[in-house]
Amino acid sequence: MTEHKALQVLVVGCGNMGTSHAFAYHMLDGFEICGIVSTGKSKEVLNQKLGGGYPLFSDYPQALAATQPDAVCISTYPDTHEQFAIQALEQGCHVFLEKPIADSVAGAERVAAAAEKAGKKVVVGYILRHHPSWIQFVALAGQLGKPLVMRMNLNQQSHGAAWAVHRNLMKSLSPIVDCGVHYIDVMCQMTRSKPVQVSAIGARLTEDIPVGNYNYGQLQIRFEDGSVGWYEAGWGPMISETAFFVKDVIGPKGAVSIVAKDAGSTGKSDSVEAHTKTEWLRFHRAELNANEELAREDEWISMEDEPDHQELCNREQLYFLKAIRENLDLTDHVADAVNSLRIAFACDESVRTGQVVSLQ
Repeated sequence: MTEHKALQVLVVGCGNMGTSHAFAYHMLDGFEICGIVSTGKSKEVLNQKLGGGYPLFSDYPQALAATQPDAVCISTYPDTHEQFAIQALEQGCHVFLEKPIADSVAGAERVAAAAEKAGKKVVVGYILRHHPSWIQFVALAGQLGKPLVMRMNLNQQSHGAAWAVHRNLMKSLSPIVDCGVHYIDVMCQMTRSKPVQVSAIGARLTEDIPVGNYNYGQLQIRFEDGSVGWYEAGWGPMISETAFFVKDVIGPKGAVSIVAKDAGSTGKSDSVEAHTKTEWLRFHRAELNANEELAREDEWISMEDEPDHQELCNREQLYFLKAIRENLDLTDHVADAVNSLRIAFACDESVRTGQVVSLQ
């Protein structure tokens, strides 16, 4: 059996996701953290949680030069993703990059081109692709026929530290772009059809964000096969927790819904841990009997043994390691990340112009 040297990873960004990825590198065989980077004190806090001993840096280019890593994990705010990823790729590093891949479509395309030029792997943090419940959710949607109607949201009644993070995010991206890329990606997996048209609305519900930005948005997508989907996202202390967690797909043959009774309960809307919870899948079949009554009762599929947020991050990083060691072809993976961002920004354009945007 081939002996593999541990991958030296530079961790950049120490917020929720950066911390979880760092714990994955700290715990998993195959990785060694060679440095932790942040502009503030979060790196000291993270280093202490990990038991201390890791080199700390405030300057990213300096950290790259000093540590000479095999790979870089970027979990900073989206307006740095393009620059940081390209710098790492040009130095010959593989890159794990939190979503979205960049803060513009052109930027995302530049990251994809830099990865191809460098011959290095870029894995984008679409955590739901590694979640067995969401994988099953997408698979069951394939049994519903076409067209599909997809209904999804994730509204977050954020306050305190979570609201501070959301305000910072909205300096570069709206909620329907930052969060929407996950669920747009799910819709594209479910339909495997080309999105042809989007429309979206948004509202600025607070003076705490710049004029011209919005902290509530809803998008609608029309697909070539006749499928349609909507996604809704709002951030802030004013957001309602009524029906904030909807994950539902309907087709001619029935419907599949995620029913998260605990994760979808009051007080959980700004919990990162709750965002990936499914708990139950409800599989409804539309077939009728001779009396035109439903022929079968709904099937409840328990997800009680589903992985928690940290385990999902571990699985993402194991996929990153596998991609590097086994030289996986990530062309489609990166193309999907660029495509979902392109659709999300078309929705953002629709909010700002008030017009339907064609993707053809």
